[in-house]
Amino acid sequence: MKDIAARFHQNPLLLPGDLPPSVPGLEILCLLNPGAFTFQGKIWLIIRVAERPGQRDGFISFPILGDEGIKILEISLDDPDLDAHDPRVIRYKGNDYLTSLSHLRLVCSDDGIHFYEPEGFPLLIGEGVNESFGIEDCRVAQIEGTYYLTFTAVSAHGVGVGLRTTQDWKLFENHGMIIPPHNKDCAIFEEKINGRFYALHRPSSVALGGNYIWLAESPDGIHWGNHVCLLQTRENSWDSVRVGAGAAPIKTAEGWLEIYHGANEHHQYCLGAFLLDLNDPSKLLARTEHPIMIPTADYELTGFFGQVVFTNGHIRNGDELIVYYGAADEVVCGARFSISEILKGLKPV
Repeated sequence: MKDIAARFHQNPLLLPGDLPPSVPGLEILCLLNPGAFTFQGKIWLIIRVAERPGQRDGFISFPILGDEGIKILEISLDDPDLDAHDPRVIRYKGNDYLTSLSHLRLVCSDDGIHFYEPEGFPLLIGEGVNESFGIEDCRVAQIEGTYYLTFTAVSAHGVGVGLRTTQDWKLFENHGMIIPPHNKDCAIFEEKINGRFYALHRPSSVALGGNYIWLAESPDGIHWGNHVCLLQTRENSWDSVRVGAGAAPIKTAEGWLEIYHGANEHHQYCLGAFLLDLNDPSKLLARTEHPIMIPTADYELTGFFGQVVFTNGHIRNGDELIVYYGAADEVVCGARFSISEILKGLKPV
């Protein structure tokens, strides 16, 4: 299957300079991987905003969220205890730190292309020790009038899945970490199946096993169990190193259609799709052999971390699927797909 994404000609839709920093003294480094939903007749994105303090020559400085607010740490680049080869994560004296601190920011649009920050809606920041390095990559599922926000909670304890719920996007209930480290890419189905909640998630393995997509079920959307390994990486393929779920699966007559990301050994991130049984989502029915979207545009190839298209948000309009995605870990973009075209490209497993 060739790249079948119809990219918005207005891309990038949002740049780091389009939003103000959350507090004085910080600068927005990147806008990444928005969740998407409809509310009050508009299309909304909940964007991961990565911030850091201004840098000075010969040093690297980064923020950490504590009980008294944001604390800035600064380290000399010639410090022998510093490993700063990765622009996203540094290692210092045996500990890992993120080079930026992420929070979640709401923007909305009347046309799905031109977005602005509405008044009266809060930004979401990390809360507590398990979110001290920030919260990232929010996915939104609306179920029976409640919005479920699953996101990556990052701290020195590791990377896990946090959950908050809301009905009005102004008041939120924090349910804490619902899946402990190391786990991320959690997408809840927007419909109960046989009275149970279901979700995709991605544990990470450093040795035995791999970075695979799993399925979990729950009686209440908060407590999860009955985990099943669903989708694995494929050797010598575009998704050979890791796979992870995008947004909530899409209900079709053929089954639950999921858009997912895959990465190879060259750290190139593409998008593909797979199909699950409607009544038993633990049954994998089909999968794309080739990506449905490959980083090819300049804004996807070059940025904070290039060769990346990564989505965890989409809006469905009949057969049209508008996918909002992060490009090169720096800007927010949009693309249109035909659901029927994606389904036709699936190969039975």
